[in-house]
Amino acid sequence: MLKRKIDSYLSSYYTANRNALLITGARQIGKTCSIREFGKTFKSFIEINFIETPGAVAIFNGAKRSSDILLRLSAITTKPLIKGETLIFFDEVQMCPEIVTAIKFLVDEGSYRYILSGSLLGVELNDLRSEPVGYMGVKEMFPMDFEEFVGCVGINRQVIDSLRDAWKSRTPADDFIHSKMMELFRLYLVVGGMPAAVCKYIETNNLQEVMAVQKEIIKLYRRDITRYDPKNKLSIEEIFDLIPPELNAKNKRFILKRLNENAKFERYSNSFLWLKNAGVALPVYNVEEPKLPLLLSRSRNLFKLFQSDIGLLAAQYAEGIQLRIISGDKSINFGSIFENAVAQELTAHGIDVYYYNSKKRGEVDFVIEFDGKVVPIEVKSGKDYEVHRALSNIMDCGEYDIPEAIIFNNDNIKVKGKYIYAPIYMAMFIEKKNDAPTFYKIDLSGLN
Repeated sequence: MLKRKIDSYLSSYYTANRNALLITGARQIGKTCSIREFGKTFKSFIEINFIETPGAVAIFNGAKRSSDILLRLSAITTKPLIKGETLIFFDEVQMCPEIVTAIKFLVDEGSYRYILSGSLLGVELNDLRSEPVGYMGVKEMFPMDFEEFVGCVGINRQVIDSLRDAWKSRTPADDFIHSKMMELFRLYLVVGGMPAAVCKYIETNNLQEVMAVQKEIIKLYRRDITRYDPKNKLSIEEIFDLIPPELNAKNKRFILKRLNENAKFERYSNSFLWLKNAGVALPVYNVEEPKLPLLLSRSRNLFKLFQSDIGLLAAQYAEGIQLRIISGDKSINFGSIFENAVAQELTAHGIDVYYYNSKKRGEVDFVIEFDGKVVPIEVKSGKDYEVHRALSNIMDCGEYDIPEAIIFNNDNIKVKGKYIYAPIYMAMFIEKKNDAPTFYKIDLSGLN
């Protein structure tokens, strides 16, 4: 069983409140496995899959109260319904929209705990993320990030903690550990974070078998495109196939004219939205100014399009590239691969990722909001990583007053003025913090 960060989240969530929880995310990222593992902590765990058991949808048809639903539920399961000690798992809920209305009645009734999951929820049930308010939380899940990956392949927790300390103190990591982490990062670029691919690597160490797993996942994504959006399937497939070559181009921005000489964003906007909502692609939008809040200066139709999983991206490139990536072959353009890994890592940590581009000042790979500040990020795969003209241009601009910038590269960590040069694997330590105040009371005594 692969250890995931979601494991501790589930435990904390169900200890803190009585609400249901919906786990969203792309196919094959390990949602069901993590939920089943968590289910082992309950005396009784009941799993209802609406694809494998289509008749189960009838449980909710015409049910007027929670007692009706629970009576019907008891008729299709052999597992005991133990009050206060049963977790009921509804899987593939995109096949049962009635679950949205029903879950609030079940939570209100209060005898059992509930967890839900499914595929293509952002495509099939657009309103499921916001309803029912007050009865169900939503947690988005992603492929394994780099920290999860190295933990699964055998890196000791103590090593990760020492690297986190180095990141926080801005001091170089141990040279031997740094070298090994760079090797592991290059391996991650090939294997990626899909649990099936990671398991296959751990079992066999055979990259051909890993790639076979990845190609099956890509085929599954293509089948989803055909099944769920037949009207726009050709344009979605074209966009999906163009992600690798577009990222490898000098200008990594997605160029619509490569789809069609006369292509307009309005025509293809639904196709891009489908890929995003299905969790298959990560759009990173351009911002016109690196100022808070970044969302206000976001451009709707200027973006880079990354793969949701770096291993799937490697599998879409020419066969044989895997060993060249692991060996650090200098003839390969690592820029796009490194950037995809960073975009994936930051997104998995709940951070909204943008990039900056200006005719006057140039382009900066990424811009994020972190700890209440704008933080520009450059990703460099070569030796000349201290050359970053566009980044220097915005850092020298008094109008923006940006306190520090991060340049991810292959070397150990060092600081030069406002610039933090850090090894690429340390992107795993940029994590969103929940600093919002939990309680706040206004003193109204002067008005009495």
